[in-house]
Amino acid sequence: MDSIDMDKERLTAEMDFKDSTSAVIKIRRRLPDFLQTVKLKYVKLGYGYTCNAATVLIFTFIFPLILFLLLQLTDLKLIHLSELWSDHTVHLDTDTVTGSAVLLFLFGLYWAKRSAPVYLVDFACYKPEKERKISVDSFLKMTEETGGFEEETLQFQRRISMKAGLGDETYLPRGITSRPPNLCMKEARLEAEAVMFGAMDALFAKTGVNPKDIDILVVNCSLFNPTPSLSAMIVNHYKLRTNIKSYNLGGMGCSAGLISIDLAKDLLKANPNSYAVVVSTENITLNWYFGNDRSMLLCNCIFRMGGAAVLLSNKSSDRAKSKYELVHTVRTHKGSDDKHYNCVYQMEDEKGKVGVCLARELMAVAGDALKTNITTLGPLVLPFMEQFMFFVSLVRRKMTFLKRSKPYIPDFKLAFEHFCIHAGGRAVLDEMQKNLELSEWHMEPSRMTLHRFGNTSSSSLWYELAYTEAKGRVGKGDRVWQIAFGSGFKCNSAVWKAVRDMPELGDWRGNPWDDSIDKYPVNVPS
Repeated sequence: MDSIDMDKERLTAEMDFKDSTSAVIKIRRRLPDFLQTVKLKYVKLGYGYTCNAATVLIFTFIFPLILFLLLQLTDLKLIHLSELWSDHTVHLDTDTVTGSAVLLFLFGLYWAKRSAPVYLVDFACYKPEKERKISVDSFLKMTEETGGFEEETLQFQRRISMKAGLGDETYLPRGITSRPPNLCMKEARLEAEAVMFGAMDALFAKTGVNPKDIDILVVNCSLFNPTPSLSAMIVNHYKLRTNIKSYNLGGMGCSAGLISIDLAKDLLKANPNSYAVVVSTENITLNWYFGNDRSMLLCNCIFRMGGAAVLLSNKSSDRAKSKYELVHTVRTHKGSDDKHYNCVYQMEDEKGKVGVCLARELMAVAGDALKTNITTLGPLVLPFMEQFMFFVSLVRRKMTFLKRSKPYIPDFKLAFEHFCIHAGGRAVLDEMQKNLELSEWHMEPSRMTLHRFGNTSSSSLWYELAYTEAKGRVGKGDRVWQIAFGSGFKCNSAVWKAVRDMPELGDWRGNPWDDSIDKYPVNVPS
């Protein structure tokens, strides 16, 4: 539960607690203007994804070799090309046939060795039963009735909850809402089973895929890692094959969903003609904080119950029925720096109660990770003119006498039609909108997801994409940018391209907006 939700935030950039025993916590609520300063090495890294060794080899060796063989084996002379063009009668001889065969062989070899595209066949998000709904007022009442919080801590949670951007229809698991709270391993397992199995049941119903056809399973949950693992729980429940490649990712935070997508992509590249399922969730039951350290209380105010299951395929036959093709994944990990590593840290408070502590440097750290990731992604997705203008601006600012010149901010709206920004918190969404110069329409899926479902950690991106689809906004060829960040500190991106149109009215199974999409967007009080 490592949101960078800095709704610590709009109340004030500093929280000064007046009693003599409490500390002063200062957390910068604004992201740094991460497009003001850019490091050239990250620009070079972005170009490295496209201008890699394989690309250089193809254009400097293979293509010239093919051209040379074409000229030699077919005995063509450059001076005779015009004659060949005007003479429609071509006499084939042995050399011509041999040359054509060699060319066809080389083309076939290239085609066989290339990586098969990775398709997103479909996905499903879990929507808990109505009994799990909790309004803001009910949450505050529940918090007060536990008796474990001091009055000043209760006031702090009231202020945060009123400004966090969450609505009155988010969900909490039974273990937390019980009176008294029943925080035990059994309840945590029940929450995990309800979320994971609910999402996967909807996914299999939508796609018609038999669970035994799944070749790869990747599950990510940051703070709940029982034995047997969550992935083993799924294998047991659906009786998956004994040779399934199963992975369980823990402790990787809100950006773990895209890490799982990247891992599944690599596994699919190594295993042709396969299906992969990615399950992204977070477990709240055993990670509710009952202490009075304010740096650990934000998670209680913004994190809610949720999860998603995604079916990926590298089968060419699945293209027609798939929704998206995976175009790029870009991962940024700043964990080698101690400041980044320690800014979101699970620990015990002074009374021995476990929680996730958010350091005062969090917003600066998040901004730095975002800047690196976006700078790396830019060369892969931006139109040529945007890259050129950005590069010129960057060079100008590197010159001493032009350091104060205004930087050129690339227009990412020219690269993407839809944006799914992790719904970690209202303040971060505000700053992302400002820095990337996005409209309210672009930010709507993230803001409405935060309002309707709260911060569901790594699965929030899929609730956002489900919102975009439910509104009937996705057309064939549209590009979607998913970006998430989390502890470590990490920032990860995935770029998808729609394979087909997704009409507003369709199969609503597994779409969590099935009963509420007509109510949105709503105005969220500032």
